[in-house]
Amino acid sequence: MQREPLVDGHGRRIGDVRVSVTDRCNFRCQYCMPAEGLPWLERDAVLTFEEIERLVRLLAEMGVHDVRLTGGEPLVRKDFPQLVELLGAVPGVEDLSITTNGYLLERDAEALVRAGAQRFNVSIDALQRDRFFELTRRDALPQVLRGLEVLAAFPEAHPIKVNAVAMRGFTEDEVLPFARFAREHPYEVRFIEFMPLDADQAWTPESVLTGEEIRALIEAEFPLEPEPREPSATARVYRFADGKGRIGFINPVSEPFCGDCNRIRLTAEGRLRTCLFSLAETDLREPLRSGASDAEIERVIRDAVWRKELKHRVNEPGFVQPARTMSAIGG
Repeated sequence: MQREPLVDGHGRRIGDVRVSVTDRCNFRCQYCMPAEGLPWLERDAVLTFEEIERLVRLLAEMGVHDVRLTGGEPLVRKDFPQLVELLGAVPGVEDLSITTNGYLLERDAEALVRAGAQRFNVSIDALQRDRFFELTRRDALPQVLRGLEVLAAFPEAHPIKVNAVAMRGFTEDEVLPFARFAREHPYEVRFIEFMPLDADQAWTPESVLTGEEIRALIEAEFPLEPEPREPSATARVYRFADGKGRIGFINPVSEPFCGDCNRIRLTAEGRLRTCLFSLAETDLREPLRSGASDAEIERVIRDAVWRKELKHRVNEPGFVQPARTMSAIGG
């Protein structure tokens, strides 16, 4: 069934949904969670696979063709490959991708590829074991790298992207090792500016290592050439001038791309967020579980999306950090 396109009040056509399948995570990354973790949702509060499929189907009928599954850490959700297979069969879902910390990829990569996952983003914030432990609070780098190698053996899983959150005072020493990693392996490394979504609320503008600064560090050793940027793309991608690999920069703080934003987010308990930094959410779980028709849920979605924020206002006076951390929103 085709429905009218989903459009916000600023004329932006929504084509991408990030679906958190769980708030649980097996890491405790500094930019995301406190060392002691967070209280988890009760299991009956989390959307079922069937509820997620229903919402994704409705959104796909409204032209939301790109679906990214996130967490927490999505691979800790029991029977997660079954959900991937379920969503891959939804008419209109053209791009089904997963963001993961990679810890369970060695176990699950084959099942996820066979289930229909088309693209993977793997979060790796350091390539030295002790520094990886410092940031994630887990001694897991060898296992993550093994999982990445298992995934890379499947041609249909490419392109594989490796995401590193860039934090001043930490990431500078990782920049050139990551550049070499991108030149030596079939992965596109992408640096993501540190955003104010940490549970400790330690973020400051000064803690952001900008994409421009990182690019300058790389270009001092490896010349880069820009690639065309697709509309609504989050990353500015460069290729190494000698043709050996690609590298990307996601700069939501220093170069906001809100004007092209075509994304919405669904939290694990079924709350619709129209911006990563939204202060308000729309409950979709209640109508789902109270017998609302598709048409009624569609109206709720359209009303919420019509009010989508023009921009995130991170760099403006009076900015208020959301109460939710990245792990509770869905990366």
